[in-house]
Amino acid sequence: MNPQTPARLTGSASMSFQNPVYVVSCASVVGKKEGEGPLGSKFDLVCEEPMFGEDTWEAAESTMQKEAAALALGKAGLTPGDIRMTFAGDLLAQTTASSFGIAGMGIPFYGLFGACSTIGESLSLGAMSVAAGYGEHILCATSSHFASAEKEFRFPLAYGNQRPLSATWTVTGSGVLSGTLPVPEIPEKTDPLISAEGCVQITGLTTGKLIDFGLKDSLNMGGCMAPAACDTIYRNFCDFDRTPDDYDAIFTGDLGAVGKRILLDLLKEKGYDIESIYQDCGLLIFDGETQDTHSGGSGCGCSASVLAAYILPELAKGTWKKVLFVPTGALLSKTSFNEGDSIPGIAHAVVLEHVSKKDQKQ
Repeated sequence: MNPQTPARLTGSASMSFQNPVYVVSCASVVGKKEGEGPLGSKFDLVCEEPMFGEDTWEAAESTMQKEAAALALGKAGLTPGDIRMTFAGDLLAQTTASSFGIAGMGIPFYGLFGACSTIGESLSLGAMSVAAGYGEHILCATSSHFASAEKEFRFPLAYGNQRPLSATWTVTGSGVLSGTLPVPEIPEKTDPLISAEGCVQITGLTTGKLIDFGLKDSLNMGGCMAPAACDTIYRNFCDFDRTPDDYDAIFTGDLGAVGKRILLDLLKEKGYDIESIYQDCGLLIFDGETQDTHSGGSGCGCSASVLAAYILPELAKGTWKKVLFVPTGALLSKTSFNEGDSIPGIAHAVVLEHVSKKDQKQ
């Protein structure tokens, strides 16, 4: 392969970048419940008012995503005019939260849908675009809102339906990241991702496959998504000839308590034990003991906001050297569910690595 090729295909579904793509800034905006959770102090903005000053839940989500994008751009010293393209998505029909939100900033826009895995899809496409030279600066964004998701997929809030213990709580939140190919030359004070210790780069991807075990319970998303997470993590190990020892941490998107247990069991059947390094964003964002969220958090904004507020800053500081980030999604719609179809899952893996200031200069 030509050494100038921006990416090297690896195994059955992975690629590694010859020139790693740098994440130069990120921002997270969440709602009141998320702000009361264990990561509350780490989010850039916690809005106490769930409507975000708007008249509808959908408009509230759009405003939240747009605010997160503005914060991410500001940290990097960029304007919307500096961004070549945006990859963004949400849970709503026709990705309306993104269409009326970040797309209104006038940036060339690709709307995505990967359910709760959308930030993995966004980061993958953004990294490929930057590595291939199709834009120096790319913006990746996702969002979700508890009330808009309940309205879209389940029941109006006023219905007051009971939720089984396997159900997750859709996160009201948005996470936005900007990426670039050259080593970022941004003043250290602007963003924790460009710290005295170093910054973060994307070095590899594993694209997810649709995995369908025939489950039809829309209130057990963890069970529907866990097989897809297992498949993607397993193929990442095989494609890159790695084991769990090669990663300091593995994060899934929003499997929750039920899906986490299933994933660990499925991977053990394949000969891999990741329990000592594994965490789930849906279990990190809420306190299972004090917050009534049942199995944990979910939604496009779950893994995106945890990534922006917690995972990336810790990577930049060098807390971890190499992380496998695996957002997970359940690909159902109101139509498919009401027609009795099963709920396939998907998971996209992104390899994130710490790079020190010394390594940058070399």
